[in-house]
Amino acid sequence: MLFTILKPFNNLQNPNGGSKPLLPQLSHHSPAQVLKNFADVQNLKIELPGGDVGVEDGVLLKWKAEFGSTLQSCVILGGTRVDRKSFCSDQDSPVEDNNNGSMPESFYTNGGLKLRVVWTISSLIAASTRHYLLRQIIKEHPTLKTLVLTDADGQGTLCMGEEQLKDFREKPLAASASSNRTQVPASNMKLRYAPHLELPGGIGIQGATLVAIKPAGEGSSGSSSSRRELEALVGGAFDGPFRAAVKALLKRRTYLLEMNGF
Repeated sequence: MLFTILKPFNNLQNPNGGSKPLLPQLSHHSPAQVLKNFADVQNLKIELPGGDVGVEDGVLLKWKAEFGSTLQSCVILGGTRVDRKSFCSDQDSPVEDNNNGSMPESFYTNGGLKLRVVWTISSLIAASTRHYLLRQIIKEHPTLKTLVLTDADGQGTLCMGEEQLKDFREKPLAASASSNRTQVPASNMKLRYAPHLELPGGIGIQGATLVAIKPAGEGSSGSSSSRRELEALVGGAFDGPFRAAVKALLKRRTYLLEMNGF
């Protein structure tokens, strides 16, 4: 059976009128309490009222993360602006700028790289907070085989399969010392960038960025098998025109970054 909870936490809206959910305040009407009268749940999808990372209008930020007892992977797709034209493009594939895939010098000097780092850290904090939120549900529902936690804005998705749930139950959860979230391990990041992409359906993305994250020591080699694993990881992360954006960005030059755990 598939149980889907749609917007069950209306009282968690920001009291100042914003739509940002207040994850640390889920103590009164938490998913665990909503599910307490259900037994033998195998497949569960929970939808929060909105995304966790505040972005300006027109900015694209989407992420998908997989967890066991800790982060296993995270894919982030971002853009400084999304334009939706009034007509549909006849193109079947994305149209890119014709440079060689290198980042322009301005990317480093005008705050472009810093912005991508902020997107990455914010998305990982959101994902690790959701992961920590699920600990009671996983403990109280040992029959779970799949667990997905998403939001109504379509910003972020956290996924756990049967083996990942088993890993979560068998290994101690490393909580962050500073907040109610799981600690993010030291990680390697592969970043790809395109100043502009035109996608099927008349969608244009400015400053298109793809970030693939794995814990340090996993999938960091340049072997062909590692590249195939990366393509498999990011290829199915997003749907629709955003899948086309990922496909286009995978052709771009890769920039490697390292991040300490936090």
